[in-house]
Amino acid sequence: MARTLYLVGGPMGVGKTTLCRLLEHPLPGCAFLDGDWCWEMDPFVVTEETRRMVLDNIVYLLNRFLHCSVYENVVFGWVLHLPGTWAELEARLDTAGWRVVRTVLVCAPEQLRARLEADIAAGRRPPDCVPRALDRLETCRRLPAAWQWDTTGLSPDRLADHLLADS
Repeated sequence: MARTLYLVGGPMGVGKTTLCRLLEHPLPGCAFLDGDWCWEMDPFVVTEETRRMVLDNIVYLLNRFLHCSVYENVVFGWVLHLPGTWAELEARLDTAGWRVVRTVLVCAPEQLRARLEADIAAGRRPPDCVPRALDRLETCRRLPAAWQWDTTGLSPDRLADHLLADS
């Protein structure tokens, strides 16, 4: 069986981390990296320098997992809404001998807004995330349709089952 790298993109609030965690346990020899962990800093400042540093760290960590004989599967989730970020990430990863599964999660804008507002009310997200997430949702919809999974009305468990069955 081929070793598999799952790249999961989509706007914040669409269910990337939930899906990645559901993939992590049934897959044998699986490592999971959430790109947001590489942005865990205070102050949270997005500049070209910090963006470059975060991408460098992600590439380094993913390549370490890909080169480790213990792992048969690697799952990575991050916003990944720009074609250029996908291209740069994939160009810098050493995926020789690995099958790459690209997945972009999308959903109806109303559902994304409702999910984010519930997170805001629970104190898990800042209020300004809604317009950014909706903007990234539209950008994600312009990525290759073959990669897209619409999570509208789909439970995380069913989505994970579908992705595992189709990949």
